[in-house]
Amino acid sequence: MSSYQFDLSIITNGKFAQMLLDGLITTIQLSSVSCVLAFIIGLNIAVMRLTSFTPIRIFAQCYLEFFRNTPLIVQLFFWYFGSFQILPAFINDWLNNLNFEFAAAVIALTFYTSAFIAEDIRSGILAIPKEQMEASRSSGFSYIRSMHYIILPQAVRLTIPPLINQFLNLAKNSSMAMVIGVGELTYQARQIESQSFKSFEAFFAATFIYVCISFIISGIINIYDKKVLNPMGKGTH
Repeated sequence: MSSYQFDLSIITNGKFAQMLLDGLITTIQLSSVSCVLAFIIGLNIAVMRLTSFTPIRIFAQCYLEFFRNTPLIVQLFFWYFGSFQILPAFINDWLNNLNFEFAAAVIALTFYTSAFIAEDIRSGILAIPKEQMEASRSSGFSYIRSMHYIILPQAVRLTIPPLINQFLNLAKNSSMAMVIGVGELTYQARQIESQSFKSFEAFFAATFIYVCISFIISGIINIYDKKVLNPMGKGTH
């Protein structure tokens, strides 16, 4: 009876190690760009969701319902196969000249994650006493200026931990981009497995890297909680 020979050396040097490194870099790039765009869009959707202007509020609600209630993999396929029917020709040409698979993944991850970020920020806004908005409006501030200078800075500060969790989810969800050919970490692990027939080693390495990413982001959450949200926690009983 033969036993499986675990050989970690195949992924610690040579071309397979380089493939994992390339996949990690692509994962970081994909996650970073999507995080920034998702935050910007989510912030605006949260504000639109709370406005008193009905058409804008309905649009924001429809946006949230659509992107929160459809699977990410469906959205990936939608943008990958359907963008030529939706986006203007010059945008499609520009995306093709860059990296269309990467761009489609960024679009899908951005819209999908922004819907969840919007709800987190909306919860943070609702946690701010409504008297602050009333006071700013009575002082002559418009709704937009009140949000920009008074409400949103406080709301974002309160929602940093759940926002970082959303960014962690985005980093993990980026693995689904392999279905449209993006060479991120999971895609490269799959390529290593198919070339070396060492599936355990390949996916062990990918899993280990994802766990490291998770620990790093969790550490950021803990540091933020101790240093910013609860700086006096150690001294209180």
